[in-house]
Amino acid sequence: MGNNPSSNAVSQCLSSAVGGNAGLLAFKSDPLYQLNHVKPYNLDIHITPAAVTYPKTADHVAAIVKCAVDYNLKVQPRSGGHSYANYGIGGADGVIVVDLKNFQQFSIDKNTWQATIGGGSLLGDVTKRLHDNGKRAMAHGTCPQVGIGGHATIGGLGPTSRMWGSALDHVEEVQVVLANSSIIRASSKENTDVFFALKGAGASFGIITEFKVRTQAEPSESVLYTYTINAGNAASKANTFKKWQALIADPNLSRKFASQFILTELGVIITGTFFGPKSEYDALNITSRLPSSKSDSVLVLKDWLGVVGHWAEDVGLQIGGGIQSNFYAKSLAYTKDDTLSDEAVDKLFTYLDKVDKGTLLWFVIWDLEGGAINDVAPDATAYGHRNALFYHQSYAVNLVGRVTPTIRNFLTGLNKIVTDSLGHELGAYAGYVDPALGDNGAKMYWGDNLPRLQSIKAAVDPKDIFHNPQSVRPAKA
Repeated sequence: MGNNPSSNAVSQCLSSAVGGNAGLLAFKSDPLYQLNHVKPYNLDIHITPAAVTYPKTADHVAAIVKCAVDYNLKVQPRSGGHSYANYGIGGADGVIVVDLKNFQQFSIDKNTWQATIGGGSLLGDVTKRLHDNGKRAMAHGTCPQVGIGGHATIGGLGPTSRMWGSALDHVEEVQVVLANSSIIRASSKENTDVFFALKGAGASFGIITEFKVRTQAEPSESVLYTYTINAGNAASKANTFKKWQALIADPNLSRKFASQFILTELGVIITGTFFGPKSEYDALNITSRLPSSKSDSVLVLKDWLGVVGHWAEDVGLQIGGGIQSNFYAKSLAYTKDDTLSDEAVDKLFTYLDKVDKGTLLWFVIWDLEGGAINDVAPDATAYGHRNALFYHQSYAVNLVGRVTPTIRNFLTGLNKIVTDSLGHELGAYAGYVDPALGDNGAKMYWGDNLPRLQSIKAAVDPKDIFHNPQSVRPAKA
């Protein structure tokens, strides 16, 4: 908390910042503070913010930031609150949280189809509002409770990203509050360095109160497929993965095709969406390129909200959607040159078969990316993995208490098998933030863009007001 200022002085400053409206503030002395206001997503990481604020205007946000500067406190914005390490509530004690739930503005220009979206909007609401205003859509992830504020400033990967790019690739302009309490517009034409930084490392640079995004016409027809594979032992699971990897590594694979390979205690599922008519999907001959399945489901939908709703149901089955829990997660970003050899795949699935996982509730998802995401130049935005072909995300939950060393060692060992097999480190996705990466996390999240980000940070936030344990630090003079 910096100089440990008087809590009374801080509370008075914050009260003034929101016009004296006590309903827009909460402090750690308040009853049920953790339950009603802090609301940690990862119950394994205990955080006590100095205050949680609920501003209604950009001027409120600017005044809150000024309080933080005056009293040498750190600030973090919260949109949906789904940071894996609770960085939306600071990631450490004593931070001022700026909860953006009141920023729900929405409009759409039906000439340009550019939409204006408030920084506190959840993805489920974004989908519905775009649909209701011209049957429009944008790329984003599958969990409807996630907030656009974090999602579209860190990456925002989802099933349509191979066609349309990531969520942050849709962002054309923002209104943002900076560390000096100024409220500015940033785009490719003004405040371009800030715009670059916000598109991939937003929480380190400011608080976005409003996005202007390009939108796409909803797909008129989509095919949702799920194959539950006959794969009982480690060897058969490895064989299934080899075939899936060969499929998604095909450079001619349609960008309309999204796919996930999901491994759980119950077995293997290959699932995804094809954004086009079933005749085009059938022409891909997916079933002939995968092992036989014990059951399969191919569902054709012409209702876009139905498609997105189906994704949400799948997320709920995999990880409980937006449910709080004690969990640990890790990720790796694979490029087209990082496909695993048959020997490496065999070793990986033998490990997964034999290792003590410490829990029955775990999964690993290998998620196809590439396509339009890779079309953007690596240095065009802060997002650090323009060359990623696919990611894996591993996730383990302890339903009866804190995450154990056994659980952590399981996921750490999984990543080590991959990187040892490839002979080099891989990047990690900042949307699946991993505090165990420590100071090395910034390099793994933002890659070669990190030095530029550090320079921009030194220019616009030299006191590191927008801070969490793995945020971008200012370049040293």
